[in-house]
Amino acid sequence: MTDKDEGLFAQISHSRTASEVIQQIELLILDGVLRDGDRLPGERDLAQDLDVSRPILREALKELEARGLLVAHHGGGTFVADIIGQVFSRPITELISRHARATRDYLEYRRELEGLTAELAAKRATDTDRALLSRIIEDMKEAHESGNPENELSADVEFHNAIGEAAHNIILLHTMRACYRLLSQGIFFNRKAVFALANARERLLEQHLAIHAAILSGDGDGAKRAAQAHIDFVMQAVDDAARADEWGRVAKLRLIRRDNNPQNARTARIGGQDKTETS
Repeated sequence: MTDKDEGLFAQISHSRTASEVIQQIELLILDGVLRDGDRLPGERDLAQDLDVSRPILREALKELEARGLLVAHHGGGTFVADIIGQVFSRPITELISRHARATRDYLEYRRELEGLTAELAAKRATDTDRALLSRIIEDMKEAHESGNPENELSADVEFHNAIGEAAHNIILLHTMRACYRLLSQGIFFNRKAVFALANARERLLEQHLAIHAAILSGDGDGAKRAAQAHIDFVMQAVDDAARADEWGRVAKLRLIRRDNNPQNARTARIGGQDKTETS
């Protein structure tokens, strides 16, 4: 953006120290404006945006790197570090992924957080938040109508992330982003399998529309109920998908056993005549 008033970075208006630069960038990360992987402007442009000298900017960026918030790639720019993934450490993530019962606990946990987040979003969402939610809903409906499940799944996560932003609670924001990160990585369950269930895509779209409508109308209780009903459906759908997978697995094993068994019939002599009975 060329207009500084509409840019991400505001000019430092006081003593123009490295600490003020650090505070501004930290707040952008804390508020979820800057996300992991986002690239900062080049040194010259960023110094100009902030109205600070380049030595002061370098000092600030170096300190932010030391704090683990930024990562510099030599000759490739400076990026926001992957701090969201660190909410759940790699060992606990891998441990969770090895035990199926964690899925229900994850969804139970999400049910309460989703309800609270939607309730707060209904009460706190700004006009900009509501406009963004409506834009995502339109993308979701378009993906649904065109039969594009990948885009629909992507819009699903984006929608829930936007609700987290509209709740304007930074702890909820980062906690929910960590939850959706694990969901997108397929740690808990196969989202595609859930979408593949009969009428699941239609039901999920209806639920998202209900959450959206409640938030837009400022109905906190309604938004909470709609969000929790959505997770209740997902919990049942996960169980149904897992059951269907198990049935399919067993059926395939039976077929393999039958096809690989050369003695798939036996002859029985009944009443002096040979009759074939399938095994």
